[in-house]
Amino acid sequence: MNELGGYNVEDLKVGMSATYAKTITEADIVLFAAVSGDNNAVHLNEEFAKTTVFGGRIAHGMLSASVISAAIAGRLPGPGTVYLGQNLQFRAPVRPGDTVQATITVTEVNVARKRVNLSTECTVAGKTVITGEALVMVTAAGT
Repeated sequence: MNELGGYNVEDLKVGMSATYAKTITEADIVLFAAVSGDNNAVHLNEEFAKTTVFGGRIAHGMLSASVISAAIAGRLPGPGTVYLGQNLQFRAPVRPGDTVQATITVTEVNVARKRVNLSTECTVAGKTVITGEALVMVTAAGT
């Protein structure tokens, strides 16, 4: 472990996993729209959203995916980790009030480069809503 409580690259093994969950609130959606500038009516206007394929408002995809970032930064590999890349596939909508659970699993460890590949998945009530892969840079012992 590093001095921040995160895993060093030498501590990580393929198959290790961690989860983090967050309920997406109305306030989260409104604040994310303000911060990001994404004011799409499907996120903010119930009357409009009811006319779409979703049948009602949905959370921003990137807001929902941010739960992955929280899992990486707070759980595995944890504090000191730097995101290098992430790909995402949005499988199903997340609605206000849904609890998104991110699960991250180590799929590859490159000790020499201090790089770790992670599979990433978000679920709501057991249904997959986002899948993807992340590449992160982690700390190393003695550096």
